[in-house]
Amino acid sequence: MMKQLVASAFLSAALVAGISMAQADMQPQVWADDQSVSGGTVSAEKVMAPSNGWLVVHRTDESRAPGPVVGYSPLKEGENMDVTAILTEEVKAGDHLMLMIHDEEGGMTTGVFEYTLGASEDGPIRVDGDLVMSTISAQ
Repeated sequence: MMKQLVASAFLSAALVAGISMAQADMQPQVWADDQSVSGGTVSAEKVMAPSNGWLVVHRTDESRAPGPVVGYSPLKEGENMDVTAILTEEVKAGDHLMLMIHDEEGGMTTGVFEYTLGASEDGPIRVDGDLVMSTISAQ
């Protein structure tokens, strides 16, 4: 009986840990590393999106404030792997880029990226007031 109780307690703890890890993996997030942009693209290894939207590439600097948009790619709700955005202007080695999740809300046309810096159409999402993004350096 004691072995069954110990096994049951262990199984319960493992299930709780597994559920907690799965929920953490479901939080909106962008995974990206420094990378070469010589091919005119920038990629995120993985993006967890809370809804359909966009992976938007902003210029940034050491202040980590989002600047002008230099590329974007559509996202589906949930897990997106190997998301690649075509850069719309030249990015040089050493430039800093911010890969950020934007929503598909507030725009005039579904499936058309309509955001301009500071606008509400297809704007950035926030979790607990923070932008969901990853900052990288172009190589």
